[in-house]
Amino acid sequence: MIYQKTPQQLTALLYEAGLAQFEKADQFLKKGSFSEANDAMQKINDITERLGAGLNYEAGIIADQLDHVYNFIADTVIQANLQKDAEKLAQAQKLFQSIADAWNEAMKTAPSKPVARKKNAYEQNVFVEGQPENTIETGN
Repeated sequence: MIYQKTPQQLTALLYEAGLAQFEKADQFLKKGSFSEANDAMQKINDITERLGAGLNYEAGIIADQLDHVYNFIADTVIQANLQKDAEKLAQAQKLFQSIADAWNEAMKTAPSKPVARKKNAYEQNVFVEGQPENTIETGN
């Protein structure tokens, strides 16, 4: 099922998973289950890192700005984790929620067909099985 998702849908799933981890971390902090809260906050940072890694910097300034926002969220979650501070976690969650809401709204108005895009360096030089060794197929 995951393989049939578009990159935009996968990003939406990452936002959904991140929000679920924020909820878990908050609940664990309130219960005093710091080990479980730590695990949830680490997952939040893993998700935030994946969101940042998926940015297309050819898209312009918005990608750079999102990268800074993701880094701010990750730093805030780390501080919340170190200090076991539910308020800092809530601040990071609010920002993450805002981005997720904006993404989901944009998904509603996005074209249903994928837009043709330029292949990245990895896709341009892909080894294809069945060809003689040391042969690289160059993408268009």
